[in-house]
Amino acid sequence: MIAPELRARIEDFLAGIARAIDDDALESWPDFFAPDAIYRIVPRADYEAGLPVGILSCQGQGMMRDRVLALRTANIFEAHTYCHLLARPLLERAPDGTIAARSNFALYRTQQAGGTELFAAGKYLDRIVEREGALLLAGRDVVLESRRVDILIVLPI
Repeated sequence: MIAPELRARIEDFLAGIARAIDDDALESWPDFFAPDAIYRIVPRADYEAGLPVGILSCQGQGMMRDRVLALRTANIFEAHTYCHLLARPLLERAPDGTIAARSNFALYRTQQAGGTELFAAGKYLDRIVEREGALLLAGRDVVLESRRVDILIVLPI
């Protein structure tokens, strides 16, 4: 059982991650993760088959920060924004004390010309830890319903 106060903190925490991406505050995105966390985007079929390689993988905050720096300074891509719709997370305390969270999501993308489309749908499978009173992701698997991604993924999902 997850106490109501902790549930509310976790829900706000997870919404804050989506807000950082949606509001283009990407430099703060790695701060939601533990220093040694793993962030992975993987199609559902590959996830269910236990395949370890995803469409994108970042091992540690340093790699996440490098990714944000690259998209700000080196990558060339059509400007676009995201809008996340998040389901209420299902929470479960694991034997090691971490909290497992599953949140379904729909991600809409708006491109520079103004058109909005469903870009991705799936679920976040998160492992959440509390360190010095702060919630952090020890890991996030972004499990996409589809294996088709129509453009290079630049922004975190």
